[in-house]
Amino acid sequence: MTAFAYLRHPASLLAAISLSIMFVWFALGYPVPMPPSPLSAGEKLPCVAYAPEPLQPDAESKEIPVERIEADLVRLARITACVRTYTTGMGLDRVPELAGRLGLRVLQGVALGADRQRNREEIDRALQLAGTQRAAIRALIVGSGVLSRGEMRTSELAAQIRAVRDATKLPVTYADRPERWLDADGIAGVVDFITVHLDLYTAEFPAAASEAARRMLEARNRIAAAYPNRSVLIDGVGWPSAGRMRQAAFPSPANQAWVLHEIFSAAKSANIQHSVFEGIDQPRRQESAGTAAGHWGLIEAESGAAKFQWGAAVSNHPLWFTQGLLGVLLAFVVFAAAYLSARSTGRSAIAETDWLPIAAIAAGAGLMIGWAFGEMPVQNHQIADWLHAGLLLALGLAVPPIAAAASARRMPLPGFATVLDPSKRAHAKLLGSILVFLFAAVVTVAMQSALVFVFDPAGRDFPFATLTGPAIAFLALSLQQPNMQRNEGIAERLAAWLLAAAAVFIAFNETFWNWQALWLAVIYLMLAWSCWRARGAQTT
Repeated sequence: MTAFAYLRHPASLLAAISLSIMFVWFALGYPVPMPPSPLSAGEKLPCVAYAPEPLQPDAESKEIPVERIEADLVRLARITACVRTYTTGMGLDRVPELAGRLGLRVLQGVALGADRQRNREEIDRALQLAGTQRAAIRALIVGSGVLSRGEMRTSELAAQIRAVRDATKLPVTYADRPERWLDADGIAGVVDFITVHLDLYTAEFPAAASEAARRMLEARNRIAAAYPNRSVLIDGVGWPSAGRMRQAAFPSPANQAWVLHEIFSAAKSANIQHSVFEGIDQPRRQESAGTAAGHWGLIEAESGAAKFQWGAAVSNHPLWFTQGLLGVLLAFVVFAAAYLSARSTGRSAIAETDWLPIAAIAAGAGLMIGWAFGEMPVQNHQIADWLHAGLLLALGLAVPPIAAAASARRMPLPGFATVLDPSKRAHAKLLGSILVFLFAAVVTVAMQSALVFVFDPAGRDFPFATLTGPAIAFLALSLQQPNMQRNEGIAERLAAWLLAAAAVFIAFNETFWNWQALWLAVIYLMLAWSCWRARGAQTT
């Protein structure tokens, strides 16, 4: 056997792919070094946001149990000296009293909006708290972002702030984005200090993790220049540990830790007051705002464990070894399916089989299946989400072995007519029918997700991990089949054009900094090519 033939031997290819999969996962799981801890021994965070969600979807008018609030505050008291709230509703008017027992100070939020009656009720509760819990309340933050949302006029908000300030004699402020403050002289004149809400990941033009500290310093300096001799609090600095990329902003455990290390160090050096968003994860927010919305916390919601230790390296994939083994196992199944399929034809399973396309299928599926498994419990919260993710994962597991079996038999990628046309369905081979059924399922799911990312992409996770294996598998089949006379495959042609157009739109809409979006766009292009090639493929 020549050296080249040895390299093309299935055992050699499988070994190389297995080693590659494990090496990639070792690199992905290798802990990312952090800067030195910005906190001295025994030092706590200056202030951390506490914004719990109701436990039931329809619980808007129901109070959060006092036991839950108390348990949460006990957790937060271990890491911070202050909590920043956003409302007095949902039973959160009990926070100052409970916090005071634990030695915590409170930046008490007062939620304002377009509903004037609810505003009056909210302010009444805040005034009552200011009278009974004055020792625990450090300041009142009357309204957050109502000017940016257009829910109140500047004059109306200024009147509300002035009334609260006169009635309580406590420091009063308002929170909004830097650009709104630069056009809010009427508000700056009635607050005791300026609270600037800092959007990093959620901004219209998100910051990369490496730019977070610079963005904070720029925001503070702009406000300080506009309002000299005024105290400034930077509010809501933080980073999600999971979720979809937004331009160059990549949520991950390591990036969350890195951002907070850098921001705390910069804030200390520049003597900037700030609060962190947020203390504890709120997974229920995923239902309406996407994965990232539920993973801003410094503390895990269920376990209560800190997500990272200050100054210590952080792994984005601590279960990398298990995820790598899953990939190796799937690669083995792909090669086994091809071997058994070739043997069933009566040919020599090794000598007469082209193993390079099969190796490509195994590598594509094996590298990403561990990522898909790892993201399932993070990205999915509702039953419908789990069912959809389960379908994608099932396709990611089923397609590569079936495609490898078809490749070993030198079977061309069938067109959709194999299952749609009764005359062709009656004469199709079983393997061809299964293959085209899976092909149609993957293309359908891909088109559905493509339309979502074109018309409603906000908060949506990119399904690149589960679609990578099937896309590469179908591409490998389409490339190895001979050129054939094209038929009138309208469904394939429409699918190809839709996926290709969506790929181009997504790449530009999400920007070329977003590698997750670019990866998904490439997947759509691979499936578009496969649809185009499958139009004239023989099916029997």
